[in-house]
Amino acid sequence: MDKLKKFAVDYVTYVVKGSPVFYAWIAFLCLLILGLLYGTFLHATDGLRYTGLTDQVHDGLYLANFVFLVGVAAAAVTIVFPAYVYHHQALHKVAVLGEMLAIAAVVMCMLFIVSHMGRPDRLWHMLPIIGIYNIPHSMLAWDTLVLLGYLILNFVGGFYYLYKKYTGEPLNNKFYLPLIYVSIVWALSIHTVTAFLLNTLPARPMWHHSMMPIRFISTAFSAGPALIILIFLIVRTRTRLWIDNAAIDLLATIVTYCLGLALFLTLSEVVTSLYANTEHAHGLYYLMFGKHGFTDLVPWFWGSVAANIVAFVILLTPHWRKNYRLLALACVLAFSGIWVEKGMGLLVPGFIPTPIGEFTQYFPTTLEILVTLGNWAVGFFILTVLLKGAIGILLGDIRYVATTPEMATSASAGVVTAPESV
Repeated sequence: MDKLKKFAVDYVTYVVKGSPVFYAWIAFLCLLILGLLYGTFLHATDGLRYTGLTDQVHDGLYLANFVFLVGVAAAAVTIVFPAYVYHHQALHKVAVLGEMLAIAAVVMCMLFIVSHMGRPDRLWHMLPIIGIYNIPHSMLAWDTLVLLGYLILNFVGGFYYLYKKYTGEPLNNKFYLPLIYVSIVWALSIHTVTAFLLNTLPARPMWHHSMMPIRFISTAFSAGPALIILIFLIVRTRTRLWIDNAAIDLLATIVTYCLGLALFLTLSEVVTSLYANTEHAHGLYYLMFGKHGFTDLVPWFWGSVAANIVAFVILLTPHWRKNYRLLALACVLAFSGIWVEKGMGLLVPGFIPTPIGEFTQYFPTTLEILVTLGNWAVGFFILTVLLKGAIGILLGDIRYVATTPEMATSASAGVVTAPESV
């Protein structure tokens, strides 16, 4: 128990020390978090009256970010699976960083659920038996449950690995490896259930098709690894932890294949829906070209398509993909393009037109944008803390030093011996 306490103290002590750039970054995130607190207060007192949501479009920016971030959380498997199943050494060295990203992403998902509900004090309705929207009747409750399970798996697995690295003790593979394998399968389940959250609604023809889970997973394994690559490139330039090119190259290959599949599925959906041009295609037609003078989402759709195509062309060309500056550009384009396509470009047009043919506009209010930025700031704050501590342990800057009587004697003589880290 003393080792565990010392691990926590050493971890926190290391994390709170940093350069002026680090403190400026933390201060910027805290400023955004203040906006989140203000927005949450307004939601708690007045519900969603300050948002752009209506009876016709009752899911907007909050749920769009939730849907997207579930994919980012699931994408940690693109590091863990090659590292532990195929024994990819370059990824194995930094697999724990992927688990830290998954923890931060799941926390953001839950924050967006709270924001989406408008009245956080009514979260008790998701509790079994006593609530209204609970298991097994509510798909959102199922989604929250699998997300909570995924959070626990990554937290336990990630910090168990870091603790053993800190103490220099070997991993107990009988405990650790089953945890990893379960988390791999669980990662696929969280985004599948999120897809079911949408495609089990027959009144929304834009969502109601069996390809939705596959589309979700393909976009998740494009945007998620793209963000991980950007994080790895930042870590290589801002810290002493060197991440091998082989790790980045494999993730870039995964993004290439999955982004190509996502573009193919998008094109297939366009052809399938617009070829017959029935009333079921109104939502997609509104998204792509506008309808009845409503064109607010059209630039978003075509901007997303252009960003994804440019990213795919860069990634598909080996010479450009090996150029890490161009690779970073491709990852930014893919990440932002999929954020639009999976968020505003999927969720909002699913409500337009309504089942009775009503057309209405939705655009996020300033408060929605403020709360959204605050939720992302909380996630990046957690991610910064987790990555900084994990990198310190991987570098050996944070490690356990026993304080036995023998060591005390050695220390008084000017000699201190520390156990080697694994």
